[in-house]
Amino acid sequence: MRSFSYGRARSLEEALTLAQRTDVTLLAGGTELLNWARIGIHRPERVLDISRVPGLTGITALESGGLRIGALTSLNAVALHAEVRERYPVLSQAIVQSASAQLRNLATIGGNPVQRTRCAYFRSDLPVPCNKREPGSGCAALNGINARHAIFGWTEQCVATHPSDPAVALSCLDAVYVTEHVEGGRRLPAKDFHVLPAEDPCAHNVLRHGEVITAIEVGPSAPRSAYVKVRERQSYEFALTSAAAVAEVRDEVITRARIALGGVAMRPWRLEQAEVSLVGLTVGSAQVKVAITSAFDDARALSSNAFKIPLSRNTALRAFQLAARVR
Repeated sequence: MRSFSYGRARSLEEALTLAQRTDVTLLAGGTELLNWARIGIHRPERVLDISRVPGLTGITALESGGLRIGALTSLNAVALHAEVRERYPVLSQAIVQSASAQLRNLATIGGNPVQRTRCAYFRSDLPVPCNKREPGSGCAALNGINARHAIFGWTEQCVATHPSDPAVALSCLDAVYVTEHVEGGRRLPAKDFHVLPAEDPCAHNVLRHGEVITAIEVGPSAPRSAYVKVRERQSYEFALTSAAAVAEVRDEVITRARIALGGVAMRPWRLEQAEVSLVGLTVGSAQVKVAITSAFDDARALSSNAFKIPLSRNTALRAFQLAARVR
């Protein structure tokens, strides 16, 4: 481990100012930063701890009917919050399945979506081609061990997937990431927060250097929602594939649908055409399966992950059935 300096920000203004330095790395929960430093992905010189910056924790109601979640609120505090459990079960379920209880007590809702890919080549201790680790070096996973890699949105420059479970639920809920920066804050739709390889194979998300997520806002209640995660073991494992779904139903007819997949692309992958096709269908009808299945026409398998296409298709269907409360 290389030596680095450590400091603690006392206010958001101080954090934003100091974060403009190119040698400063922000620390919130710290569960990912320690991994990056241990493996050598990132070599911090100055670590700025923002975990005690006032005003960035807690959950408050919005006049629009939604919730504003402070970025430094722990994952467990979000998952166990009464209003989140009742009004947004998909978010609570995704968080509970995202990590161990110990990690969820430390990791933050604002930090989780900025974790980097779990691609074994990106996190390798050995020097292997990886455009995200070393821009321009290539992609060892393209023709390597790629059973856990992307089936949507990949290019020959990168076939990685994004690992966050909460980010999948937030995309499905049409959440917004609220940021601050010395040059002005932004409101970033969750479905556009992560960067696909065709846009930039080296990037993970759209944040600028020194830009800080201060809150995440979710819209009106989504009590008919569910998260399904398929993994190789039931505790503390990243998803082979996952699906978040929201359904609004009136007199057994679907009036609104949202479906996002995890573990299949470098961003939570929304099945937008299926969302449109599902509206007007009767809950539990055969057409529901057709609408979701057709969304996988564009899926492309790599050499070792063809199984992920039917697996993720069935995961999406199951999540939507649970959200719509099909028995």
